[in-house]
Amino acid sequence: MREVLISVDVETAGPNPSAYSMLSIGACLVVDPEQNFYVELKPVNDAMTTEALSISGLTLEHLEENGEPPEAGMKKFDEWIAEAVPSPGVPVFVGFNASFDWMFVCDYFERFLGRNPFGHSAIDIKSFYLGMAGGSWAETSLRFLSPRYLDGRPLSHNALGDAQDQAALFAAIAEDAAARRVLSTTKEGTS
Repeated sequence: MREVLISVDVETAGPNPSAYSMLSIGACLVVDPEQNFYVELKPVNDAMTTEALSISGLTLEHLEENGEPPEAGMKKFDEWIAEAVPSPGVPVFVGFNASFDWMFVCDYFERFLGRNPFGHSAIDIKSFYLGMAGGSWAETSLRFLSPRYLDGRPLSHNALGDAQDQAALFAAIAEDAAARRVLSTTKEGTS
């Protein structure tokens, strides 16, 4: 089956989906970040942390008035995934600290649609980089990776903008990994 990598980022009202709302979702194809999706969601409750809302700049009041109901928003996301990844393709979730974003996306898909088109797995960009380059977990932070792969720009904390930057980051790291494999194979062949 053809795997299609989809970079996904979310903004939330707090640290976990059991107590806090997912506020927005941004997604794009890793190979074509201009093929993308964005939705803002109505909160499911009033729970929030000041830190989470200050990161995204979203407000619960704005989303209550302007956001999509979660079921409708997740249906739109599911439809976009189906269109972006026609059968027999398989969508593969890619995230920067994927464990955070994936848990919200999985929870909302399961809660509001009864299934998750991404299944139960995701590619974590930080882990991918660590496996390729070695080093420490601290060296997988954006502070370390952005100067290397994103010309030093920070993430915007807009879910779509971050998904597109994450797609560029993953593509650059994957290219670096491929170059290292070629170099390693060349060295082995000359030994």
